[in-house]
Amino acid sequence: MSETVLLNRAGELEAYYGLPAEVKFCKRCVISNQRPSSTVEFRHEKNEKKAVIGFDEEGVCSACRFNEIKETAIDWDQRDQALRALCDQFRRSDGGYDVLVPGSGGKDSAYTAHILKYEYGMNPLTVTWAPHLYTGIGWKNFTNWMHEGGLDNLLFTPNGKLHRLLTRLAFLNLLHPFQPFIVGQRIIGPAMAARYGVKLVMYGENQAEYGNKIDENKKPTMDEKFFSADDPGEMVLGGVKVKDIIAEHGYSLNDFAPYIPPSADSLNAKGVEVHYLGYYLKWDPQECYYYAVEHTGFQANDERTEGTYSKYSSIDDKIDMFHYYTTLIKFGIGRATYDAAQEIRNGKITRDEGVALVQKFDQEFPQKYFRDFLDYIGITKEEFHAACDRFRSPHLWKRDGGQWVLRHQVS
Repeated sequence: MSETVLLNRAGELEAYYGLPAEVKFCKRCVISNQRPSSTVEFRHEKNEKKAVIGFDEEGVCSACRFNEIKETAIDWDQRDQALRALCDQFRRSDGGYDVLVPGSGGKDSAYTAHILKYEYGMNPLTVTWAPHLYTGIGWKNFTNWMHEGGLDNLLFTPNGKLHRLLTRLAFLNLLHPFQPFIVGQRIIGPAMAARYGVKLVMYGENQAEYGNKIDENKKPTMDEKFFSADDPGEMVLGGVKVKDIIAEHGYSLNDFAPYIPPSADSLNAKGVEVHYLGYYLKWDPQECYYYAVEHTGFQANDERTEGTYSKYSSIDDKIDMFHYYTTLIKFGIGRATYDAAQEIRNGKITRDEGVALVQKFDQEFPQKYFRDFLDYIGITKEEFHAACDRFRSPHLWKRDGGQWVLRHQVS
């Protein structure tokens, strides 16, 4: 089969999504300069300009540079005192909840809620945006979060029929099957806080920790850009405007209530503040895991996750591994790359070990739940692979002996 090579006007291999045409890998970790700074609202237009992780003149990524700041330039004792002062500001004595913690009961949210309750004396309400399809270990960890962690929880499950449609649209239009889930997960905290009269919301870490602009980590609160619902009909979910989904599929605007974020003005009027615990406490995912095992009964899986070497990260949803597989297709960055990069930064493994793990696992196909995923969004395996091939950027992928191979790999 011959390969059709797409070139841009400069005669270079075409780079989709506004990605840098020249692929570079961080000198310290294993992340490449193809990592978008945010994938929540990522569109599928091939010529769209999208911010990507920063690299400095020494070839070091912004996530590694921020890790230096965490190690040398932040007074964590002072940040701890700031957290205690924040808790005192919102602490209640009337029996009500004084902090809301969104999460699934995974290692990060288990750590966040438990330490706020038992170390900082808060009374948290945990809120969960349900996974698409629970795994057995995911459901077990979720229930352990309350039963062994001693916490209260509200499990919110959106309209399953609509959520499946949105996930299907997101996969076919954006090759981003997690987009509707991420939107819901991001707004459920402030939305439920406003509804239940809780004025402090605490998420775990800011995603800027992993590659967004370093300046985003200089403030403890979530950016108000996530709260913009001036015209809900113009919102885009799955690459389609809400009003067009309503017109084509017979839904009403009310059906989209869980996906419509509260406005910044409405949250401010109710005194709701959305903070990141990672601003106040030095964030280390593996240490969160150890803490969750000890205090909330969290259990790792009995087998490693396909596409990576870890057993304890993002193991609650059968769809999760397809989110990472599609980032491999679009950006050349799979799950092992994400895991290894953060573990290198936190001193858990060396870069050489990380490179070996990425080369071994990053391109592994997630076979275990493949049939579940196809059935969930209602497509065939042929449609799945055809969609993936449409989103492969020519500057990242080439055909070799009938197989797709990456043009550039970390070494």
